[in-house]
Amino acid sequence: MTCGKFFFHALALAVFGLLFASTSFADNAHQITQMGHDIVVGQGQKTGDLTCFGCSIRIHGAEVAGDVTSFGGTISVDDQSQVDGDVTAIEGNARVEKYASVAGDLTVLGGQLRRDPASHVDGDVTSMGGRGWFWLILAAPFALLGLVIALIVWFVQWIRRPTPAHA
Repeated sequence: MTCGKFFFHALALAVFGLLFASTSFADNAHQITQMGHDIVVGQGQKTGDLTCFGCSIRIHGAEVAGDVTSFGGTISVDDQSQVDGDVTAIEGNARVEKYASVAGDLTVLGGQLRRDPASHVDGDVTSMGGRGWFWLILAAPFALLGLVIALIVWFVQWIRRPTPAHA
């Protein structure tokens, strides 16, 4: 199996595992998890955690009593919207409009953060723009593992090297 195929299969398995874990413990009446279909929470609606894989989340004048997470999509928290948890966009953008409120942290990794000065965020605001950060963070453990394996192979070959015969 080539390195590219291995990486693709490992990433697909991780995403599928996250999706399964999110949906298996979710209270279907309050939490929404989607893959490839945008989530829109409209005016006056209340919901729990929102999780989206390869899609976008739009909160328009609604209340989210949980976390909002998007992998590969945009999160929009429009005017008068309230999020009681964290807002996290990975490989996507986040926009927090005027008079919107986020009770937890606001994190964007591998995208752009647009935040109106009149919005309110109680937690930390972290933005690591650019697509390179995501791949660097994802690849670093694999690179470290590769170095450890290379060191072990070198050490085993060093131990097994033939000794010169003495005359």
